[in-house]
Amino acid sequence: MFDWIFAFIHLFLLLGLVGYAIHSLLTGNHVRGLLLFVFLSAYYIFVLHKAVRKEIARKKGRPAPK
Repeated sequence: MFDWIFAFIHLFLLLGLVGYAIHSLLTGNHVRGLLLFVFLSAYYIFVLHKAVRKEIARKKGRPAPK
């Protein structure tokens, strides 16, 4: 149960940051918005990408890519 709560909290935080980055871009804070998108992209690549690929492979019933 705690895993679900932890995952949803992180999902809402990530969506909030994406929304804030979009808001920053639309209100003229281009540097802040782009910087947020750069750091969110780096977070995805370095932290989440491996786990996302494993989960997709698990759902499709294939062995996980290395």
